[in-house]
Amino acid sequence: MQLNLSADEVLKTTRSVRKRLDFDRPVERSVVEECLDIALQAPTGGNQQGWHFIVVEDEATKKALADIYRANWAIYTNVPAPKLRGDYRDGQMANVRDSSTYLAENFEKAPMLMIPCIWGRLENVDVATGAGGWGSLLPAVWSFMLALRGRGIGSAWTTIHLMMDGEKKAAELLGIPYEKVTQGGMFPIAYTKGTEFQPAKRQPLEKVLHWGKW
Repeated sequence: MQLNLSADEVLKTTRSVRKRLDFDRPVERSVVEECLDIALQAPTGGNQQGWHFIVVEDEATKKALADIYRANWAIYTNVPAPKLRGDYRDGQMANVRDSSTYLAENFEKAPMLMIPCIWGRLENVDVATGAGGWGSLLPAVWSFMLALRGRGIGSAWTTIHLMMDGEKKAAELLGIPYEKVTQGGMFPIAYTKGTEFQPAKRQPLEKVLHWGKW
């Protein structure tokens, strides 16, 4: 189902969806493959095209991945909160924490989970290598989320399962060659409850735009 949104509308209204994921409606493989095919048009450093995408439907495997996520979420939520910024973002954090907790508690209920990967280990590399590596994966992941949005499907960008030894546990579970491949996150995939989403509140452009120098 195409929502017939303009490019600007898709870019402005693609959100990390958590509480509005419809866990009861199946997602068709063909639609996910269509969105991933679009994602393959994203930039890739040196034309390496080193990305891989693992889509999980099996209930037991989803539960195991969700358990890894929840174990790390329990640790993450006990870390002291970041310092107050003194603006609207402080007020948003309670809602973000609430919806994130909801997702952690229900992760495996999503019809599918997607793990994006890139060839190479990126945890101890120099800045240029890291930028090239992540820059060859994350644009494709974002394109995937945009394509989902245009079809009434939502997701949420999460990285909590990568904490501690979670990435290695997920690699063992999914058969990922951990020493050679880096995971970039874990994404629930589900149709959304309703398709109307609004642009998020962001800092005004003049606070983050620098012409010529910082």
